[in-house]
Amino acid sequence: MAIASIRPAAVAGHFYPADPELLRARVSELLTSAMPAEELTAAPKALVVPHAGYLYSGAIAANGYASLLGLRGKIRRVVLLGPPHRLPVTGFALAAAQGFSTPLGVTPVDRALWTLVQDQPDVVVDDRPHALEHCIEVQLPFLQTLLEHFEILPLLVGPVSAQRVADMLDLLWSGPETLILISSDLSHYLSYEDARALDRATARQMLDLRPGLHGEQACGAHALNGLLLACARRGLEPYLLDLRNSGDTAGDRSRVVGYASVAFVEFPTDRPHALRH
Repeated sequence: MAIASIRPAAVAGHFYPADPELLRARVSELLTSAMPAEELTAAPKALVVPHAGYLYSGAIAANGYASLLGLRGKIRRVVLLGPPHRLPVTGFALAAAQGFSTPLGVTPVDRALWTLVQDQPDVVVDDRPHALEHCIEVQLPFLQTLLEHFEILPLLVGPVSAQRVADMLDLLWSGPETLILISSDLSHYLSYEDARALDRATARQMLDLRPGLHGEQACGAHALNGLLLACARRGLEPYLLDLRNSGDTAGDRSRVVGYASVAFVEFPTDRPHALRH
């Protein structure tokens, strides 16, 4: 069935290849080269992954997405939260579009969740902040490669409290068929060593499930803080899968951007938690 309203790809050919075959090959190469997370003994309920161009952060994102291998037919819904880079957002911006396009095809928006969320008082339905935004779009080729039939709920998150984001996530949490995905880079344009120090502290804070991250630590701090609060009160276990910056991948080391992939695992309530990594 045709989808009436499609948000077209905005950064194909810039952040990732525009040619479908080249894009498919690039994503497959990144996933094949991903480092196995041997300490991750269960599928993640939530992921934090970066959103820069694949040349810079693709390998770090792939180390997060590799934790979804084997879940092709199990995850049917992805709740995607990220920061607005082009237009300011107050509260949450929900795309009006019913599908998001990449060179690999169109991913439909979950209409049941869309209807549920658009009734929230701090949610605005507006395609404009999404039109040129990359933070959600760059995640889709990975998801389109790894998953079979799935739908998304795309939300851009402005300056709202951790409690409010956690409440929104509680509304959308659902079961193992639903993945929560936060799109965020870490520090921006520091020297290599300064970025490493700040990003290590940020990673430690995420592993401790401590909200309070600020914009200098992560561009997606508002969404991240809500996820940390939601995971803390639900008893999820965090795992750091990768922590690097653009100076480690393809950029110079005078001004770098930090990246991390972090998985959050939801264990049964009667299972003892492992040590946090």
